[in-house]
Amino acid sequence: MSRKQIYEKLADVFEDVFDQRIALNDRITARDVEGWDSLTHIILISAVEDEFGVKMDMKSVQRLTNVGAMVDLIEELLAK
Repeated sequence: MSRKQIYEKLADVFEDVFDQRIALNDRITARDVEGWDSLTHIILISAVEDEFGVKMDMKSVQRLTNVGAMVDLIEELLAK
């Protein structure tokens, strides 16, 4: 799956979780998205895992500082 395809699917996940369309890019963080708090982060991670058929461990989740890091992790997990 290409990075562009990951972003397209991820945009759908974000829209479902946050109930708004968000123009995602590598630098977007929780501070940039209204309603992205610790609870929504857990919901987002679960939705991403379901959408991409991957499982993120706690250590990996902790290094997710922005959307770019999330895309990198998804790429890494899909390559396994």
